[in-house]
Amino acid sequence: MTFVWRRWADLSTDELYALLRLRAEVFVVEQDCPYLDLDGLDQGSWHAFQYVDGTLAGYLRLLPAGLHHDDVAIGRVVTAPSHRRNGLGRPLMDEGYRKARQLWGAVPVYLWAQSYLRPFYESLGYAVSGPEGVEDGIPHFPMLRRP
Repeated sequence: MTFVWRRWADLSTDELYALLRLRAEVFVVEQDCPYLDLDGLDQGSWHAFQYVDGTLAGYLRLLPAGLHHDDVAIGRVVTAPSHRRNGLGRPLMDEGYRKARQLWGAVPVYLWAQSYLRPFYESLGYAVSGPEGVEDGIPHFPMLRRP
């Protein structure tokens, strides 16, 4: 398993296509949730690609504090359907947190997590930081991992 980090300006057209395709495959098609994925936040974010045997298996974006939330945030966390149930989510999230600390030091990291994944994120050190809400018909919790 390897991780590749890119800033928006450094993404190749193939990388951009791959990340948008994966996000659409899972968040729009699989979850049957028509929403505007292109939210204007990708340009200011760091993008993590998780590869297994040369295939894109996972992705997340890392947003600096102030871009979308007061805290540094991890978002658009996704594992390819073909690579699920292989324990890839934990190393992907660990890599996101590691990169946040590398870039910004010991700062809190925020998630707007789908509610059914709450136990998974809690196992990584994130705690619910507010009431449950619904976004695009899907229940979410705000979660925060403090340094």
